[in-house]
Amino acid sequence: MLTYLLRKNNFLSLFSLHENPMNNRYLLFVSKVYSFSILRPLQAAIRRRKDHVAWFLYSLDPSHLKEDERCLFTVDEVRQFHPRAIFVPGNWVPDFFPGVKVEIFHGFGIDKKGHFDIRGLFDLYCTHGLLTTKPFQALKKKYGFFDVVETGWPKTDALFRYKAASTWKEDNRIQGPVILYAPTFSPSLTSALHLREAIGKIAQKGTYHWLLKFHPKMDTDVVRSYQQLDMENIHVIDEPDIIPYLHAADVLVSDTSSVVTEFLLLKKPAITFRTKSPAAHLFDITKPDDLESALADVLQNSGKFLGEALKFVNMMHPYVDGKSSERVLDATDRFIAQTARQMPPKPLNLWRKLQVRRRLKYYHLR
Repeated sequence: MLTYLLRKNNFLSLFSLHENPMNNRYLLFVSKVYSFSILRPLQAAIRRRKDHVAWFLYSLDPSHLKEDERCLFTVDEVRQFHPRAIFVPGNWVPDFFPGVKVEIFHGFGIDKKGHFDIRGLFDLYCTHGLLTTKPFQALKKKYGFFDVVETGWPKTDALFRYKAASTWKEDNRIQGPVILYAPTFSPSLTSALHLREAIGKIAQKGTYHWLLKFHPKMDTDVVRSYQQLDMENIHVIDEPDIIPYLHAADVLVSDTSSVVTEFLLLKKPAITFRTKSPAAHLFDITKPDDLESALADVLQNSGKFLGEALKFVNMMHPYVDGKSSERVLDATDRFIAQTARQMPPKPLNLWRKLQVRRRLKYYHLR
């Protein structure tokens, strides 16, 4: 009986709005702070369609939302809102929420653990380019209960649509190259523990202006140690939106962060420190003392490094038109109209579904 009710609930939540296409409501499901910049371009595309959109924040303060953004606070409110689709940049979503569950991913980290794990929670995977599309198509063939459509990543819409009267560099009358340092937060992968002294020494010479952008989950002691580099040409970025600084910088320094790919999309060079995935498109260094010469080399010979980078970008994310959100919505529409009823049911995943219910303190079957 439990099996029947769970499968029936999944079926009803998937197709409940299919018969009323005029009532297009979409839910943006967020469990991490960095997801807002991923989903806001999608929200903008939904609004351009004159459709309805709301947010559900798990374990996050609603103050992260803007005044014109609607937030749903309870499971009952979500069920009353009754979205036809839920867009998720994370790896889990409540199965008892109505609507098609659409995975749009939280970054370009294809080498990170779990990126290609199939958890049995999603109906549609919207991939970014061949490097993600091909593996997920193979997984689709293996499992069969979800669809895969290549759309591009909504976050890049803001990157390519970004327009400002002047850049941060111009606003602050910065002379000389601007270096953006944006390390990943993972203790096993981050360069932040190794490069502080090197960055401090280089900054003292005044050749470059440094922008330091740390992940929200970065160890606070590490961030504090960089804040203590009290120099006029070092600026620690507090605001969550990195896009203006990606445009302002001439070179990115990072490690295994997906921001490297975002920067390469702008056809600008990046330096990595002990990246987990060394490749021809990256200028990777293994010693902190090599950073200064690497910066000089990249700035003087940027074209030499960008050739391989552009080949990689075309495989990872070939879309530069700022319309990935529209493609995600179109793919979702096609899935609901043409594909969904042909899909076999998703696996029961009783343990995983129970874990999700515990998180939201929701123990009803429907």
